[in-house]
Amino acid sequence: MEKSHKILRKESYHKLIHKLLESKQIYAPVQEGGRINYRRIASSKQLTDDYILPENSVKSFVFPAIEKLFSYTKNKDDVTIENLDPEAIPAKVVLGVRPCDSLGIKQLSAIFNWSPEDPIFQKRMEKTTIIGLACTRADAYCFCTSLGSNPGDARGSDLFLTPKNTEDYIVEIVTAKGEAIVALAPELFEGVSESACTKSLAEVPKYFDDAHLEEKMKAAFDTLVFDEYAMRCIGCSACAFVCPVCGCFDIQDETKGARGQRMRCWDSCGAKLFTLHTSGHTPRSTQGARWRQRLMHKFSYMPERLEVRGCVGCGRCSRRCPVDMNMSEQLTIISK
Repeated sequence: MEKSHKILRKESYHKLIHKLLESKQIYAPVQEGGRINYRRIASSKQLTDDYILPENSVKSFVFPAIEKLFSYTKNKDDVTIENLDPEAIPAKVVLGVRPCDSLGIKQLSAIFNWSPEDPIFQKRMEKTTIIGLACTRADAYCFCTSLGSNPGDARGSDLFLTPKNTEDYIVEIVTAKGEAIVALAPELFEGVSESACTKSLAEVPKYFDDAHLEEKMKAAFDTLVFDEYAMRCIGCSACAFVCPVCGCFDIQDETKGARGQRMRCWDSCGAKLFTLHTSGHTPRSTQGARWRQRLMHKFSYMPERLEVRGCVGCGRCSRRCPVDMNMSEQLTIISK
């Protein structure tokens, strides 16, 4: 669809949220004990605008950390299966999503839409509306511009808000779901020409040239660059769990008596047990090999197979890492 722009005054933004709360579950960045996380809100007063990124990724709305796929009951002669009803998944609106997070959702979709398509993921995507918010500040961990994005990137959002020099927002209607949000309260949105849109965006330096990153990754495969960098990695998987694009998961059955349920749970290719065979052998026996797999998957295998990268430059992995494994620093070394 053709993109269009509107102006949303600050007081109208709060009115829009109250309108949405009448019929939808609303999630937004909320401050909790010094941390910022996406949480369900009951009022616009709970919102905070003092954040670079929430600590938890928006991917949990379409790919939950723990998700029941079906439940089952063992009978004498057979097993009764009760599948998850995708239609029972509630509709959600997520507010204040930064461009890297919304782009991460778009790229995560490439994983779950790869043959065969995942119907549960698809339904969650269908029932989730993303209202993005451009970045007006950044920190040393942000490197979206090194991977072809920017603080005003609307890709992955349904409705995208950019703060003006005033406290008002420029609104970009990106998808039909974004149009539906505007249609709920059209009187709150004022028309404006794109040429009149003066945006206030953060400046994020470009740390490396990504033009030939895939080729550079392949050339580095048999070098020591991954082992040397991974000497301090403890394999805790914190990087994967906060990443908006990581899609690794494990399948586990939980059973009590004759009843049980099959669960899909987040996992990480950086974990020692991830590739452990029943025989006791693991093809990635060192942390260096596992770190290499993480980077190769994101910057070589995914681009080759799915035509998207597995990283959006949000910097969450580096912020959360307890031993300072810095993704952009490693990519800068490899890309030279």
